[in-house]
Amino acid sequence: MRRRAFLSTAGLAGLAGLAGCAASGDGGTATPPPGGTGRPGTGTPAPGERPGATPPDGGDVDLPDGVYVQRFREGMAMQGTAESGPYAAGLMYAAPHVFWTVSGTDRRRIERAGDLHLMATVWDPETGTVLPEAGVSVEITRDGALVSQEVIYPMLSQRMGFHYGANFRLDGDGEYRVRVSVGGLGIRRTGAFEGRFAEPATVEIPLAFTEAERRKVTVRELEAYGKRGAVRPAETGMPQALAPEASALPGRVLGTATSDDARLLAALLETPPDGVEGEGPYLAVSARTPYNRLVLPAMAVEAALARDGEPVFEGGLVRTLDPEIGYHYGASLDGTAVGSGDELTLTPTLPPQVARHEGYERAFLGMEPATLAVE
Repeated sequence: MRRRAFLSTAGLAGLAGLAGCAASGDGGTATPPPGGTGRPGTGTPAPGERPGATPPDGGDVDLPDGVYVQRFREGMAMQGTAESGPYAAGLMYAAPHVFWTVSGTDRRRIERAGDLHLMATVWDPETGTVLPEAGVSVEITRDGALVSQEVIYPMLSQRMGFHYGANFRLDGDGEYRVRVSVGGLGIRRTGAFEGRFAEPATVEIPLAFTEAERRKVTVRELEAYGKRGAVRPAETGMPQALAPEASALPGRVLGTATSDDARLLAALLETPPDGVEGEGPYLAVSARTPYNRLVLPAMAVEAALARDGEPVFEGGLVRTLDPEIGYHYGASLDGTAVGSGDELTLTPTLPPQVARHEGYERAFLGMEPATLAVE
């Protein structure tokens, strides 16, 4: 094995921070890893963890449809954060991963390759809101020479949450510089976000690819692999793209529908947020993963409201970022009232156009219309 490759994994079994293996719903249950948290970037693995590469694929587990516990729990090497313009960005890496890209409803497997899985998170430093659909690219240099440059995928991972990432090959051990370029958001921004995040910006963060840093990249295989549930996201010191709790949303919560394991929580505001044309009320649908409440962005969703079997509203929902509602799909109902007993049907016409790590690749693809009775 080349000097810059990760140490081989030990293949130890055990339980780690899991959500939802003993219960269902957005919250599920959480079991901390025995003996400690193994916080990423500290170089102090929890008992049973070893530095190493992600384990090879199995084939001995009958995987369920939908979300399941991934094969392993990994730690990451945190590299730093920086700010530029309206953005903050953080950089970290893990061992190379298998992941799946999504184009429309087609899924394509990307094999484990290169020297590391590089990840960037981008957020608003004023509110801590993570920014999906920001159009992120990275440029890696060493001693002023270009090593690699490419647009990286928006991704969803149980352990790393929503991030931008890809596998990269480097040029041996040493110190690198990574320029993280943010293209700006092309989706609607409302409330205090109206008019923000349109301009591009670039931050530069150093990256150390050394034996000491790679020892922070720990791997622990999980006995719960393949069961319904999810690994709890890592504590990275950076914001996570979490959908708001129902109790934290403004307005009235209408209920939650489920489509291919995606939780679609609908709320009704009396008036639209600033930046939305039309009159109230305003329908906001927050899409999230089960167990961990990770935001599901880049979907296309239509809504239909019926009363006594007769349609009273039909229309598409707009991808929107708001500091109070979070990332959501929303539309003004232009005076259409919503009453208890009405039926709201949400139809995802395009699933989340984000790449998926193991545990999410079998969910959020074949999304059928979902109906909820307004509470």
